[in-house]
Amino acid sequence: MLAEIFAVVIFVTMFGFIVWDRFPKHYVTLGCGALTSIFVFGIGMHSVKAFVDTIAVGGIFKRDFWYAAEEASEQTSGVNWATIIFLWGMMIMVEGMAEAGFFDWLCLKIAKLAHYEPVRIFVAFMVLSSVLAMFIDSITVILFLAAVTIRLARTLKFNPIPVIMAEIFCANLGGSATMCGDPPNIIIGTSLGYSFSDFVLNTGAIGAVSLVIIIIYFYLTMRNRLQDPADKVDPSTIDVEIRIDNMKEFLTSTVIFLIAVALLVTHAMTGLTVAFIGIFIAAITLITAGRKAITLLKRVDYPTLLFFIGLFIVVGGLEQTGILEIIAEFIAKVSGGNAFVMIAIILWVSAIASAFIDNIPFSATMIPVIRTLAATTGVDLSTMAWTLAIGTDIGGSMTPIGASANVVGISTAGKEGYPISWATYCKELVPGTIIVLVVSMISIYIRYL
Repeated sequence: MLAEIFAVVIFVTMFGFIVWDRFPKHYVTLGCGALTSIFVFGIGMHSVKAFVDTIAVGGIFKRDFWYAAEEASEQTSGVNWATIIFLWGMMIMVEGMAEAGFFDWLCLKIAKLAHYEPVRIFVAFMVLSSVLAMFIDSITVILFLAAVTIRLARTLKFNPIPVIMAEIFCANLGGSATMCGDPPNIIIGTSLGYSFSDFVLNTGAIGAVSLVIIIIYFYLTMRNRLQDPADKVDPSTIDVEIRIDNMKEFLTSTVIFLIAVALLVTHAMTGLTVAFIGIFIAAITLITAGRKAITLLKRVDYPTLLFFIGLFIVVGGLEQTGILEIIAEFIAKVSGGNAFVMIAIILWVSAIASAFIDNIPFSATMIPVIRTLAATTGVDLSTMAWTLAIGTDIGGSMTPIGASANVVGISTAGKEGYPISWATYCKELVPGTIIVLVVSMISIYIRYL
């Protein structure tokens, strides 16, 4: 009983400090991870095995961690090193692409193809945000898109705020479509043994339908606020420079990105795990970077990786003590074992929770819960996995603090003189979020139940 109390207190404390946001998040999770190791595994459980199982370093040295010859390997608990390694590799690749000017070139090229018409740019950048976020971290996508949007807004004299908010929403929506699009999906995929194609065929299909609906919704509700007719600029007078400083670096980064996409799409067939893909992509990025390799390594977001490690340890404490099984039993009891009710609970609780707290720890906490629910109620695990992914990914769009992309986009706009208040943000994006969640729930009911 003592171990359970320690595990819950540490977990709640961790969440409280994350929401408070007064200390770096990786300090919070690493500190709480250390407390879990001492008080839960040590004083409470007196179990070295529970600690070793949670740290899970031994799995890295197993063959199926790097190459799954038959079926995708499934991690049941503890630190998900496949997620850590994959994210590290993709971060290095993205830094290489940024260094080569890939994102700036792509955004400006699409703006030119849209003939520098604000409404066309608005729609094009929503699609671009969603597509890029399927393969690249949404923070990076919004960082570059918001900066280019503001640059174009000043030249074309339109209001960038509706465009940036729509880009944020579509980045979160696009991230829900693939396994590598959003950190919760990476955790779900590597923990439960799902492939890139599994996500594309399930969350991707739902995301595609939702994207069409949300583009229509934003077009109808925002287009009239983009530009005053009196401010319209003749597109033929626009001269925005689209330049590639180093063509060799640009082409190299593009080829590496395409290789990464190809490996992810085919990894269920080749047997190469996401951990292997992450290491391989990082290696070829660093080798081709030459003297800039050290710079790319320094730019990796190590605090985020440390945040994950501490988080997995704390959640491991809840799992080892059986707390997550109790939560699963409670959901099963409330739903009465009814799959329709269970899916609704998982989707809406995930969405509402992710609107106010980080969706990464929430999804990591819920994975063992849905695994237990599947075992005890007979509801298909994959159905609950797709529901959890959509709820956590889309729910984060509801508030300015619901996802990292939201914070980055709003911060970028504010620094450039275009502040976005909570009221403005929620007025525009809460209805859109609810629309997508309703569409998603109906889609899940039709497809799986």
